[in-house]
Amino acid sequence: MSAAAERFFLKHNALPIMPEVATRLLKSFDDDAVGLSHIAALIEKDGALSAKVLRLANTAHYSPSHQIASVIDAAHALGLETLRNLAMAACLSGAFPQVPGLDRATFWRHSVATANYARILARMLGADATTADTAYLAGLMLRTGQLLMAADAPQLVADVETHAAEPGSRFSLEEHRFGCTHADVTASLAAHWHFPDAMVEAFKDANAPLEIRPFSLIAAVLHVAEVLADAAEHHDEPVQALKVAVPELIAHLHLDLDLLAAKIAATGDPAAEVEQMLH
Repeated sequence: MSAAAERFFLKHNALPIMPEVATRLLKSFDDDAVGLSHIAALIEKDGALSAKVLRLANTAHYSPSHQIASVIDAAHALGLETLRNLAMAACLSGAFPQVPGLDRATFWRHSVATANYARILARMLGADATTADTAYLAGLMLRTGQLLMAADAPQLVADVETHAAEPGSRFSLEEHRFGCTHADVTASLAAHWHFPDAMVEAFKDANAPLEIRPFSLIAAVLHVAEVLADAAEHHDEPVQALKVAVPELIAHLHLDLDLLAAKIAATGDPAAEVEQMLH
């Protein structure tokens, strides 16, 4: 991990506490034997988390065919991947305090949008099942390092956000001001939280994926997903934003931009679940 990123962990209590349920859910990504009932049982051990997951599962975004009344019902209605992602989203959004320099609702809307775009991109680009399963969680986590940066230097982070009008520009603005990016700090956070090594590396490489050898598909997916989330936040046309911000990366990925535009349009609001997630 870079020294510039690690400095945000030097203060006492700087490291947020990973919820126990989230830790167990994270370990389940590496266990092919884990089934719906096991994930549901983990979630049910935390009453507040269960209530939040049920509120999320009943939102129009997930189009439930009936009122979902229990976590196991949600498991059968949504499937393993979606249920686990919802639970991780609920855990992570509650693990970080409100910080100066960043609007909480705007921040998590952007993070959820990044997560949903990362999942779309991973599937489009033929990622293996494990990578596609973790793309949502990685996208959701990508900017969490910025929360630690804001706790340490709120005015600098607020200045970054003021100037980050161009999709994808946050990376270079942070590099100039901090000597590292939010993705670098997130990589350190993920390492401290004992996330899988592949995810830690993906965060570390997400700033400039074309400079990394061997090429990391998930790092590239994260970078592109954040550009798309930036575009959504600023109401920019998504494909045009990609052509301006990351033309070389788009060419390297051989990304079908027409298909991507269609999938984005079909998704609607990429952060529809965030309001329920934060309450």
